[in-house]
Amino acid sequence: MNLKLSTNSQFTIDNSQLNITGSKSETNRLLLLKALFPNITLANTSNSDDSEVMQKALIGNEEIVDIHHAGTAMRFLTAYFAVNEGCEVIMTGSKRMQERPIKILVEALGQLGVEISYEKEEGYPPIRIKGKKVTASKVTLAANVSSQYISALLLVASKLENGLELTLEGEITSIPYIKMTLALLTDLDIKTSFEGNVIKVFPKETVPSKEMVVESDWSSASYFFSLVALADAATITLSSYKENSLQGDSELVSLYEKLGVKTTFQNNKMTLVKQPNFNYETVNFELNNTPDIAQTIVVTCLGLGIGCHLTGLHTLKIKETDRLEALRIELTKLGANISVTNDSLTLVTSQNINHNIKIGTYNDHRMAMAFAPLAIKVPIIIEDAEVVSKSYPDFWNDLKELNFQISEL
Repeated sequence: MNLKLSTNSQFTIDNSQLNITGSKSETNRLLLLKALFPNITLANTSNSDDSEVMQKALIGNEEIVDIHHAGTAMRFLTAYFAVNEGCEVIMTGSKRMQERPIKILVEALGQLGVEISYEKEEGYPPIRIKGKKVTASKVTLAANVSSQYISALLLVASKLENGLELTLEGEITSIPYIKMTLALLTDLDIKTSFEGNVIKVFPKETVPSKEMVVESDWSSASYFFSLVALADAATITLSSYKENSLQGDSELVSLYEKLGVKTTFQNNKMTLVKQPNFNYETVNFELNNTPDIAQTIVVTCLGLGIGCHLTGLHTLKIKETDRLEALRIELTKLGANISVTNDSLTLVTSQNINHNIKIGTYNDHRMAMAFAPLAIKVPIIIEDAEVVSKSYPDFWNDLKELNFQISEL
């Protein structure tokens, strides 16, 4: 499904309100914890494809578990099945998922004595997992790997006979996502510590019965920060959000303040307001802790006619697509002067944007949603627009609520 997007030449949003689905990151962590501790209940969970795939795998009893494009599910479920004594499954996924590395996590679980083998190419799914009781408790891992590998180990750690002591070697990246995982464990009265480069999770047989309410997704909110920045005038209120969020992408508040968006919080709601007569200039952002919002930011900067230099993006090359290369290709089609390296992106200031360009999405939900706000400036076409269901199924309907003109081609 290809969609053509456009807006009125003078685009304003007058105090609109939207409810955003629960955080995919929090939901998937809590789904796994609920599988380990069935007496907890969950509220405001994500309705994303990724979370549905995760839940289906956890409650199912299939020998072959196909998680499609869901990278988080692949990492978390690998650890879950590995420590589930007597369980034997084959974990597989889409063609792209079979190109995404899993060796780092497999080797880490191997340090605990877990048996995992590769069905095709070494280092990549599909993998065969034979779950066993784990008594070993020490793992060493490179600190600059995806936080999902680290969180996968931490989430199952309390169910290991002797808990887990995880030593991270080098400079740690994506600390907010590690802290999110540890905070959720702490909320369930599971004892943890994080000192220097050593993380400990202590064993826990049971946890108190408790309802865990998932905060709305900050990555999904990023597209509305972009909308407000690009609009002629705009006020949007989003719920349910916390000013002191566990989610790393809550850094959007300070980043978009430099792009003319003011954010306030009241009663678990977040209001975004376009600042009039804002003095825009080239921005330099280090996104080591928040790489998933790089796509949104660079498109915002293109729409504003300003440059940007974004660093800390090394994990983007192994996402749903090579996001850095995908951004280079699609932004160039729009007329942008952009260059990328293995971990950075530079956009040169320019006032010209090509009209009616078809934006390829590469099976990547964030490509579709990050480029959508640009329709405020020029009509654009989003290819394979249904890919947004991976994290935000209601996205196109929510844009229509904000008076975007959207038609299927």
